Amino acid sequence: MIQVNESKSERERMVEKQITARGVKDKRVIEAMLHVPRHVFVESVYRHQAYNDYPLPVGHGQTISQPYMVAVMTELLELKGDEVVLEIGTGSGYQTAILAFLCSKVYTIERIAELTKQARSRLENLGFRNVSFMVGDGSIGWSEYAPYNGIMITAGAPDVPNSLIEQLAENGRLVIPIGSEYYQVLNVVKKHKGRIYRKELFECTFVPLLGREGWKE
Repeated sequence: MIQVNESKSERERMVEKQITARGVKDKRVIEAMLHVPRHVFVESVYRHQAYNDYPLPVGHGQTISQPYMVAVMTELLELKGDEVVLEIGTGSGYQTAILAFLCSKVYTIERIAELTKQARSRLENLGFRNVSFMVGDGSIGWSEYAPYNGIMITAGAPDVPNSLIEQLAENGRLVIPIGSEYYQVLNVVKKHKGRIYRKELFECTFVPLLGREGWKE
């Protein structure tokens, strides 16, 4: 499905130095990070930096997350391969591709139409056929295809949107940065027997989640 030869050695170094060395253990996540070519998802001017451990701009005030953060957030979903996942914040499409490599189906929402167009083209060119795209308000989710086994929010929110909690399946997991518009703490939310359990993990910084149940534009 994916051509892995170009920049393979750079991806291997990225995984060794930035991901496994910092504690990511999920073998399937590591495999996905080794296979999905991050340089395809950044603008040409930044491609020489594509495998460095920091975010990069992708236009429209948005960024592609650092590889370590992508790996950690993905690992927290505990994907086995048959899940349906909702992603809030398509951005460049890199995180989308990692999720699509690891689960049965991804529904992804982006509020900026041009980013959606670019991401769709990249994923199709890489051979992914298990992703559906929507341009809209990610803070209210995509109720049509709920419930979701996993929900990943790649933007900082003031709190967990109620709509996303409602769309999370029983025994599902939701990963979200919560805090101010400029500083957040990564949280993992679990639903078990209808009850919600939430755990704070570590500090992080994401672009703000804009929308009805996020920050106001």
